Amino acid sequence: MSPLRPEIVVDDGALARNVARLTEVAQGAALIAVVKADGYGHGLVPAAGAMRAGGAPWLATATPAEALALRAAGDEGPLLCWLTVPADDLAPVVAAGVDVTAYSLAELAQVADAVTRTGRPARLQLKVDTGLSRGGAAREQWRGLFAEAARGEAEGRWRVTGVWSHLACADDPAHPANDAQEQAFREALEAADAAGLEPEVRHLANSAGTVLRPSARFDAVRCGIATYGLDPAPGHTDDLGLDLEPAMTVRAPLALVKRLEPGDGVSYGHTFTADRPMTVGLVPVGYGDGLPRHASNRAQVWVGGRRRPLLGRVCMDQVVVEVGDGAAPGDEVVLFGPGDRGEPTAQDWAEACETINYEIVTRIGGRLPRRHVTTSGRSDRVVAEAVR
Repeated sequence: MSPLRPEIVVDDGALARNVARLTEVAQGAALIAVVKADGYGHGLVPAAGAMRAGGAPWLATATPAEALALRAAGDEGPLLCWLTVPADDLAPVVAAGVDVTAYSLAELAQVADAVTRTGRPARLQLKVDTGLSRGGAAREQWRGLFAEAARGEAEGRWRVTGVWSHLACADDPAHPANDAQEQAFREALEAADAAGLEPEVRHLANSAGTVLRPSARFDAVRCGIATYGLDPAPGHTDDLGLDLEPAMTVRAPLALVKRLEPGDGVSYGHTFTADRPMTVGLVPVGYGDGLPRHASNRAQVWVGGRRRPLLGRVCMDQVVVEVGDGAAPGDEVVLFGPGDRGEPTAQDWAEACETINYEIVTRIGGRLPRRHVTTSGRSDRVVAEAVR
């Protein structure tokens, strides 16, 4: 291999296996694999391809631009998008056979205009707000939205392919909002049925809902973070045997190694001061590449076969870490990875930064190139990493 440089390594084999495992967990509900936000930082197009290979019948994005990028890359399967703004031209989305989501009568009119201009019926999904108080039609708007959607379907403007909503607290299985939202969703489905709608898929569960709340699975489930191998509800899934595989590794070489003496300060503001003689290394990755500045003096990395602390403030281009006395420039540093060798994981970084694993993997990137590999399983990945 060429000399190590800072990079993100994504295991597409792990993505495929995660989808296959979640398909088993869903017990008959169709899996909608969510690849928004550049595949949660894993790469939109390759992540989508890996998830299709793992058996995902549906993909989902947030924005029309993301959906159209997948179509341009050759994806032809069922594909949902849900976050539009009034300025969006939905004609290309309709023409590409992407399922577009409407929250309101105004958005239905926007879809109708796109249908008129393309001459092609739309694939339309309707989102209802069941308690997240974010996107989706409010309860008092449900009947009007369903009635207009049924009217447009009867006139041939679209086919209503889905009715859906989103859980607010599924990562806390005891939260009363879960029961309330599921009940509200069932009431919305009754209203849709009364309006004469017969959607192909009714979906409510996100990753956490999929693994923790079987009653919320309905016809399909939308899995995002779990497909990337990260725990959607830390502290609540330990006994489920999910066996998900984190697919992302962020690694870099040591750029410099030096000795510190007691009293030497490290990085801006000298928020860390050596209290003993120690060896430190410079890692050329920083907040300009998506490392959280909150990781300063908190996170750990993997170098020399063990976890080592990050010292001082995270800078734009670099961080300083403690290393062993035998470390040398060019040695591998794993900032986070699957954890198979004992290295820190994205969840470890999330806990160090008091955030969620979603943010850690989604924000990483900047100047870091992304390299995709395909392994056959955990043992294959450990061997591959050991010979780098």
